[in-house]
Amino acid sequence: MSDSLVSSPLAVRRGCLLAGAAALLGLGGCAAVRSTERAEAYSNQEWLQSSANRIANLSLRDNLQSIRRVQTTLYRRNPREWRKSAASVEAAAQRAWDAVLTGPALPELRGATGIDAIRMAFDTGPQGYQGDRVAALVVGWATMLKQANGDTWDQTMLDGVNAENSFRAARNFEISLWLIASKTGPDGQPLLLATEISERGRNLVADRELSKVVARLDLLAAQADEKYRRAALDFGQNWVMGVVMPFFTLVPR
Repeated sequence: MSDSLVSSPLAVRRGCLLAGAAALLGLGGCAAVRSTERAEAYSNQEWLQSSANRIANLSLRDNLQSIRRVQTTLYRRNPREWRKSAASVEAAAQRAWDAVLTGPALPELRGATGIDAIRMAFDTGPQGYQGDRVAALVVGWATMLKQANGDTWDQTMLDGVNAENSFRAARNFEISLWLIASKTGPDGQPLLLATEISERGRNLVADRELSKVVARLDLLAAQADEKYRRAALDFGQNWVMGVVMPFFTLVPR
């Protein structure tokens, strides 16, 4: 038989309860609280955010990063696009994101954002779009994500995800991915090169990253749709777990 000491379940529960109370009173913390590589320092803005707001903001952050990766891939495979507006890939990318985040807007888009900017990026008619098609996609995608995030880059408790907008944005990203793979120019050649599977290797960045965006948006849409349906249940569960359950853990069995 082992000589090691094993605490009883009751003692463990009591210890955790006391540790939590001490942490709330500022007397100490629990050693089980650990940081992760993705953890961020707390910001003052977070005190104005619910858990749902925080998840939505993190999802938006990751979606914007996915768009940046797709933008880099499209520029590298379609250098004619960034050459329409800048002297380098980096300068063209910065120009697009400045238009999204700070302004001024890209003059060639004539004020178009969201789905309208995406339509312009794939316009190949006689009087079709002649500007940087990748930049138009970035502006359209990013502003569409902002709209789905409650028309803000940083949600607080006054904001929330619009389930319908999030669902529509997910479908528009799916359509964008299909158009990138299938749309051709007047010469019959692909309008934008993205996916590549050849002897030189495999380049599936656009497929992978845009699929991630679709999945995140669908999850946010489902969460937002459940928000009000679950409100009463969540209140009852939180009250029971926070007020009643601690007393039951102290009762010997």
